Amino acid sequence: MVAAVHPVGDLLREWRQRRRMSQLDLSLEADISTRHLSFLETGRSQPSRDMVLLLAEQLEIPLRERNVLLVAAGYAPVFAERPLQDPALQQARKAVDLVLAGHEPYPALAVDRHWMLVAANAAVGRMIAGVDASLLQPPVNVLRLSLHPKGLAPRIANLAEWRAHLFARLRRQIEVSADPVLSELLEELGTYPMASPHKPGRPAAAREFAGVLVPVQFVTDRGVLSFFSTTTVFGTPLDITLSELALEAFFPADAATGEILRSLAASSPPQAPP
Repeated sequence: MVAAVHPVGDLLREWRQRRRMSQLDLSLEADISTRHLSFLETGRSQPSRDMVLLLAEQLEIPLRERNVLLVAAGYAPVFAERPLQDPALQQARKAVDLVLAGHEPYPALAVDRHWMLVAANAAVGRMIAGVDASLLQPPVNVLRLSLHPKGLAPRIANLAEWRAHLFARLRRQIEVSADPVLSELLEELGTYPMASPHKPGRPAAAREFAGVLVPVQFVTDRGVLSFFSTTTVFGTPLDITLSELALEAFFPADAATGEILRSLAASSPPQAPP
């Protein structure tokens, strides 16, 4: 069920302004007249269902919010939101599990739109062993787990740098999605202390990646583990759950990190992901 609070014209104008597009910009992208777009935004004209979807596509509005636009215009939602365990998403779930397992012995996890943990491989379980149990109670928020002083933050050597990187990603996500839950999360994370108890010299990998990627450096009893990350999303999703799912994969930023992770995987019993 999708509840519409504002007229569709107001919502279209808000999304256009959020995307920093003028009426002329959007009308050119959508191949409609500026006059017609103005009438839609002011409520003098009512958009067709196809027009709502066309403008939403040009504005790159998330599928969840496209349903809100449709309801505001008097139409039924068209994008379903199924749990990942739904039979209709069986192949997608298999793909997620295949990617996570195939990334071993390196950490990889799947998160939803609010950075809640959906799935993780065994390497993630090894990395987060020993953090406060309260942070591992479902649903687990990955950003909270990373930056909380009882989470991974005390183990991150370059905490200020990694924190700034995560904040920039989160702010960008808020800008794109206008999600109030993410805004609240950003405010909460901003209250966490920034200082890291570890002051090691920057590993060679960190110097090598400077200006190219932001590595994250974990201090362990085996030494400093350095990673860079990639994000994978589903292409052309028509389901809200899939559209909001992201796979975060961490790769060793130096040979020593790779060797340590392979050694840990070989010597440690399988860890159940959270």
